[in-house]
This record gives sequence, C-alpha cells and structure tokens, in this order.
Amino acid sequence: MVSPEFRIRTRRQVSRLAQVMPGSSPSLRRALARMRSTLLAGRPPAPPFFQTLHALLAQEGDVSLDELMATAGEQTYGLLILVSGLISFIPGVSMAGGLVALILGLQMARGVPRPWLPRRLASLHLHRGRVKEGLARFEGWLARLGRRGDSGQPLNQRWMGVMVLWTAFLTALPVPPIIPMGNAIPAATLCLLGAALLEERPAWAWIGALGMLGTTLYLGLSARLLWAGLVRLMA
Repeated sequence: MVSPEFRIRTRRQVSRLAQVMPGSSPSLRRALARMRSTLLAGRPPAPPFFQTLHALLAQEGDVSLDELMATAGEQTYGLLILVSGLISFIPGVSMAGGLVALILGLQMARGVPRPWLPRRLASLHLHRGRVKEGLARFEGWLARLGRRGDSGQPLNQRWMGVMVLWTAFLTALPVPPIIPMGNAIPAATLCLLGAALLEERPAWAWIGALGMLGTTLYLGLSARLLWAGLVRLMA
C-alpha cells in the first residue's frame, strides 16, 4: 500500500522533472537522481527472513510447504531449498526432502522465475518443532561462518540450480547406514545453498559448491570401497 506522503513526494519530483529544459542534461540528471532517491525511499524495507520463518514456526500444529511458499514471496526458492535440507536430516524422510529440492533445482537451472511443486508435495505437512530445532542448529552454524561481508549480491540462478539439483540427487540416494553421515552431509550442503539464496551471499554459495564437490567425492569413494568389499565376500 503506497502512502499519501509518498504520492505527494513523487508528484513533486515529476513536476520538477517536467520543468527541465530538454537541452539541459546536467539538470535532467539531477532531477532523475532526486526522483530515484524518492522511489527508493518509498520502498518498504524487507523484513529479515529468518525472523519471519521463526514467527511462522512458532505457531501451533504442523505447517505445509504451501504455507511456507505463501510466506516466502520472492524468496521462495531459497526457503524451500533450506527447508528441504532441514527435513532431510530427519531419519526416514531424507528421500522426500531430496526429491523436493531436486524438482526445485531443475526449475532453477531452467530459469523458471517462480517454483512449482506437485500438489502432493506442496501439501506435505512438516512438524514445526523438528523444523524449528533444525533451523536453530543451522543458524548457530551460520553464525560461525559470519554474517558480515558480501550480503546483498545477486547470485546466478541457473548455476545455483545446477548445484542444488546435483546436491539434491545425492541427498535422495538410499545411502546405507554403514556410510557415516551419508545423508547428513548433502543435507547440510542443501541448507547452505538455500541460505545463500535467501541472504544473497556468494561466499556461502562458494562454500556450498565446495561441500557439493566434497560430498560427491566422499560418497563416490565410499561406494567404491563398499563394492570392493562385496566383491571380496562373493569371491
């Protein structure tokens, strides 16, 4: 909702702009600069998203992915990837979390501006307490990385989508329990990529990329060792 004061200020700047002579480029630039500052000043500041998410999770009952998508607005991709990473820590549902992130990563890689989820996945209900507990732990981990630095810089959505797509695939794999942290490591990487999208932090995205590569090497080496062990047992 635009306030009356904002409308008045905008009309005044437009009137001043209309009075500028066509050949007077310095005056035109100054008028445009004033109008730009007015428009920027009229934008409502975006609330810290983690506070919004905590407020939603503080309510009673379960929460669906549909509700989270409605809350996120323009940050839907980052939120859903973060939440899918959090629920992937829960035993027994890591495949569901990986599947959600897989669909999101594919859409990001294709350049789809807003995400879409099948109705069955969108209506998936999450336990608020478990998600909130996982979010608190993840925020403590982010605090160690530091919140200062390169925030507010746009990230390449397609490249982020490729990283999310591959990391989600690793998360959804039925990793046997014999491999330590087989699902937790890619789930943590998903959370970091989602947080990087939410707060537009390239440094976190780079750390997430390293985590993706490390997870690929770790699971690949573990699978090779397991296969070699099975071959020896069957020989």
